[in-house]
Amino acid sequence: MILASCPRSVVGVGCGLVLTVVVAAGGAEPALGPDLASRAQTGIDKALAYLVACQGADGGWEAFGRSNPAVTALVVQGLVQHDRYGPGHSAVKRGLEFILRFAQADGGIYVPGDGLPGYQTSVALMALAAARDPAFADALSRARTFLKTDQWDEGEGRGPADVWYGGSGYGQGKRPDLSNTQLMLEALHQSGLSPDDPVYRKAVVFVSRCQMLGETNDQPFAAGSTDGGFIYSPANGGESKAGTETIDGRVRLRTYGSMTYAGFKSLLYARVSRDDARVQAAYDWIRGHYTLDANPNMPEAQTREGLFYYYYVFARALHAWGEERITDKQGQPHSWRQELIEKLLSLQHPDGSWVNEADRWYEGNPHLVTAYCVLALQTCTK
Repeated sequence: MILASCPRSVVGVGCGLVLTVVVAAGGAEPALGPDLASRAQTGIDKALAYLVACQGADGGWEAFGRSNPAVTALVVQGLVQHDRYGPGHSAVKRGLEFILRFAQADGGIYVPGDGLPGYQTSVALMALAAARDPAFADALSRARTFLKTDQWDEGEGRGPADVWYGGSGYGQGKRPDLSNTQLMLEALHQSGLSPDDPVYRKAVVFVSRCQMLGETNDQPFAAGSTDGGFIYSPANGGESKAGTETIDGRVRLRTYGSMTYAGFKSLLYARVSRDDARVQAAYDWIRGHYTLDANPNMPEAQTREGLFYYYYVFARALHAWGEERITDKQGQPHSWRQELIEKLLSLQHPDGSWVNEADRWYEGNPHLVTAYCVLALQTCTK
């Protein structure tokens, strides 16, 4: 169900951008040819024109029936990173002003009472960092400090032996999960926080406990597992949004694509060695489940759930990995940037938007999903 009401007749505008042709490492052939780069930018242009037309009178973009700072921040990040818009554009200025109305005394940027302070502050920080405006330096610094304080650690009486240690979450109890934790790390990374900061080291403890890898995960649910993929949270005995599966006669938590790419990316942001068993196992899982047709390894009836979030973390993770091609376990090489661009363009609606008919995790909202796709395409053309 589409919950937003926007003009459905927005047309794409001309490109007007300097196209980026990504060159593979070692002087190999370009990862994107000029035609595909041009088509990608046209898709971005159409999407941003659609989003600008959907901006509310208050400067925000809608979620749950009202303008929302988190969705607004995701949209603003895409706009501010585009040459035609940038920090000086009126839509961007109004969006940033809307976001900053939710700046709280504790440094976070969130709606009080929503139970989403970490999530909302993370995406707000990403937008502020993308703006590269000295006027936001104080708000950026305060938001970054808030996220570090919001992480479960010794400040809340949680030591490294505690399964919540290093994670970030939402809700009244703020039970940590990998989705919120990876977004926190993405925001800190994009804001320029040094990977030597202790927040990354603490997060690695939590992220490692989300991986189904008995060699490095001390939680009972992972004992003996060599899967290498990631679940949603190790808290309360472990939780996967993909449910369970039976492996060698034992019922195990089921790993899935969006969380595996999120975990893989988080390890890379924390500068865990590429030779580390956790990184290698995650990459091995990626090679074994490479697809853009589904959120991989979700149960058959749920393969489209969280699909556009998956595309977003897929792009960010493989960009962090830094290799232009992934060779799957069948020996088939994949130029992931090209393939993701082609997939996203094939799913874009004529008005420039994207939406997921499998409306779980609010992917029935075209503002949110279109923002995911813009950010993924922008990552592909870097």
